Amino acid sequence: MAGQQRVYKQRIGSTKSMQQIFRAMELIATSRIVKARQAVAASTPYARAITRAVSAVATYSDADHPLTTERPEIRRTAVLVVTSDRGMAGAYSASVLREAERQVARLREEGSEPVLYVVGRKGVAYYRFRRRDMAQTWSGFSEAPSFDDAREISEELVAQFVQTSAPEEGEPGVDEILVVSTAFVSMVTQTPRVARLLPLEVVDGVEAPDESELLPLYEFEPSPEDVLDDLLPRYITSRIHNALLQAAASEHASRQRAMKTAGDNAEDLVKTYTRLANQARQAEITQEITEIVGGADALAASSRG
Repeated sequence: MAGQQRVYKQRIGSTKSMQQIFRAMELIATSRIVKARQAVAASTPYARAITRAVSAVATYSDADHPLTTERPEIRRTAVLVVTSDRGMAGAYSASVLREAERQVARLREEGSEPVLYVVGRKGVAYYRFRRRDMAQTWSGFSEAPSFDDAREISEELVAQFVQTSAPEEGEPGVDEILVVSTAFVSMVTQTPRVARLLPLEVVDGVEAPDESELLPLYEFEPSPEDVLDDLLPRYITSRIHNALLQAAASEHASRQRAMKTAGDNAEDLVKTYTRLANQARQAEITQEITEIVGGADALAASSRG
């Protein structure tokens, strides 16, 4: 019985230590998600403005640009998968990876070769464990991505896309670019999403201009092609930056919710172990009393005899 009490007390101590870690991580995630949501909100005006500008060029010009031209055949597709650098965030990374696997299977069925570009250590570890080839990886900034991080990713993807227009030997490039990330809907809802970046698609949602709003007339100087050359890389960078920011907010929200659940479970576990320890202590006391009474009865019987 005494051994059981020691085991339960050790488990209570270790569970309380883990509970403190869970509470600390919950508080950290709660504090960081405020900044993450503010960053998402701050990036929205720029994304809307540059989307309007790109829409204007695409609408009021007949420029034939490599980034806006639909390829006759999609032979290779770049899939940018955005995951987290750290764990303990519930099913955040797992849900993104499941969606990425669905997209990879769909592309192969359609006859297109998927080319993986992975952001976050969790995604890199997932594909390395399965010995899957990755064209490029980035990590270390999933919780607080910067515009420079988004620019580095966009430059690599755009370079691969443009490479298809003027292929060199050994560098086939890609014909399409997809982004698999997590959209931040609310504190309790974060959903995986798939967006096609190139060839250019002006997506609906907060980044797209209102359909009821008429675009002003533009004159392009020096030419629509030069304007597209300058705007489209910025547009792709802003799209990737917005996706990274939403993924960061989703990661913090998922970690905050997961750590709260883990802390509540640890508290319930401590109560269970405490009750079991009390039962073991009560059984030990009962056994000791029984042994004392039995010994006293034995002494009384021997004295009478």
